[in-house]
Amino acid sequence: MSSRKGGSARSATGTGRRGSPARRAMSVDLSDVPYEALVAETIRRCGDDPDREGLLKTPQRVKEAMQFLTQGYGMTPADAIGDALFEECHRNMVLVKDIEMYSLCEHHLLPFFGKAHVAYIPDGKILGLSKTARLVEMYSRRFQVQERLTEQIAQSIWENIRPQGVAVVIEAYHLCMMMRGVQKQNSKTITSAMRGAFLEDQRTREEFLRLTTSPHSPLS
Repeated sequence: MSSRKGGSARSATGTGRRGSPARRAMSVDLSDVPYEALVAETIRRCGDDPDREGLLKTPQRVKEAMQFLTQGYGMTPADAIGDALFEECHRNMVLVKDIEMYSLCEHHLLPFFGKAHVAYIPDGKILGLSKTARLVEMYSRRFQVQERLTEQIAQSIWENIRPQGVAVVIEAYHLCMMMRGVQKQNSKTITSAMRGAFLEDQRTREEFLRLTTSPHSPLS
């Protein structure tokens, strides 16, 4: 190991002062490279042949899949809600439970999936029931972390409906924990975000949590 003074310092990863390989790669302009070519190169670097029969159409399929899985970037809360806000004097909790949720972890681009439970207490306006699921879908179809996803859904309802309170709980399985790393198959991550009455009134908060965590029989 060299101990010469004045020599260029190198990190434990061997990248030196130029920074990490990932940081250097981000400085390269790849905007003109077709998406399919990037996928083909990824396959090649993983050790397979993108020109073999089973992989020939994979780059195009991956492009189409990623366009679908990240379509939330092209939407706003106004797009998701549309004109489905209605004047109504109902002032009790509205809960949409067990909304299926699929997203991509921004750290590894691996899926995490589970259920979202969304409740609010109206203050003169109610939201079309399907639009609650639309908001969950919009924010989940992006590169995400579960904590941010939970907050974004809650804040969107809080700002666009102006209810007395809003509460969101998401419970999800993360493939970045199940398929790699610690490989824990049965761990579940639960996050919550609350505003207004759900923060200020313990009974309201407890009612919401009881309704979201209690087992129930499917509708028949």
